[in-house]
Amino acid sequence: MKKGWELKKLGDVCYSKSSNVSQNQLADEIGKYPIFGASGLIKNISFYHRDKPYLSIVKDGSGYGRVTKMEAFTSVIGTLQYILPNDEIDLDYLNYSLMSVDFKKYVQGAAIPHIYFKDYKNEPFLWMPLPEQKRVVAILDKAFDAIANAKANAELNIKNANELFESYLQEVFENRGGDWVKVKLDKLLEDGWIISHLDGNHGGDYPKREEFISDGVPYISANCLKGTNIDFTLAKFLSPTKAATFRKGVAINNDVLFAHNATVGPVALLQTDEEKVILGTSLTYYRCNTQYILPEYLANYMRSKEFKLQYEIVMRQSTRNQVPITKQREFYHIIPPIEFQKEIIIKLEQLLEQTQKLEMIYQAKINNLEELKKSLLQKAFNGELKTNAVEV
Repeated sequence: MKKGWELKKLGDVCYSKSSNVSQNQLADEIGKYPIFGASGLIKNISFYHRDKPYLSIVKDGSGYGRVTKMEAFTSVIGTLQYILPNDEIDLDYLNYSLMSVDFKKYVQGAAIPHIYFKDYKNEPFLWMPLPEQKRVVAILDKAFDAIANAKANAELNIKNANELFESYLQEVFENRGGDWVKVKLDKLLEDGWIISHLDGNHGGDYPKREEFISDGVPYISANCLKGTNIDFTLAKFLSPTKAATFRKGVAINNDVLFAHNATVGPVALLQTDEEKVILGTSLTYYRCNTQYILPEYLANYMRSKEFKLQYEIVMRQSTRNQVPITKQREFYHIIPPIEFQKEIIIKLEQLLEQTQKLEMIYQAKINNLEELKKSLLQKAFNGELKTNAVEV
């Protein structure tokens, strides 16, 4: 350790103050001073608590440990806490130091996680003279700006790759042939082109928490739909005996799954060796008669702008983020002859494969950039940071 540097405790260099303001108290407040909650700006009010820049930390809820540098003449509500530096501590240096803390080990509370300053105030803090603190901040600012730019470029590349797939999909349906049919789901069910269409509404017979087991018949919800696939590592499981009690919302291999509640829109083709999969309330299945509709085609159609516009209209007319099964029955589907469906599937699968490869490459870069940030913080607060700290 360099001469003049010292390892202290976090509580030696800063202190915390709680906010006694709740969001409910702000209903009639109007003013020019911003007040913030865990999700950001709540509103402008008539008072402020801090007349200088400060740090806030989320102490309650899933965002616990998130530190934000705040401007002067602002306040926070009680789900956040003020973190204020003592003399000779640069606010930005303290901010970076807190970014390096693993707050997970200080979490209390099962349903709603909490962290308390009294528990993490003994975290080690590398103190150095103020000019050295500012030097470290300057290096980290430059490095983090470069990382942010690289990350933004990678995210833009992912967005562009996905838009390429979506634009081709849209082109398919805008230039459809004269022998393609546009028909409501109700009619497809009536004619037997769709064999079955049911959601995971199990009446009053929903699985209880204690009925889920470590292995068995998968029970999946909208959160299991990742991209165009189903992530079974996120599934819950029921015993075969319990699963046998469900008569509706039971999906099988090659069913098209649509997330219709809470997270609306994701579509995935169920590919499984399981005899059946039980759906949660947030999913609907579409079971195709493959003489007329190929499930791979239907899944791609339901990802198209043509289909999305229909459920987005329903959602705009409702206060709830859902698309009920009764409304789904009114949606139009564009169905080409089977031979055209096969051609479309081949083209889309080739394009999707390329899109997913690009997405994996850029997502790996984003993950590496996040790891680089952690590495830089670790070096900074181990006294190992050099001026040429980062190349991205």
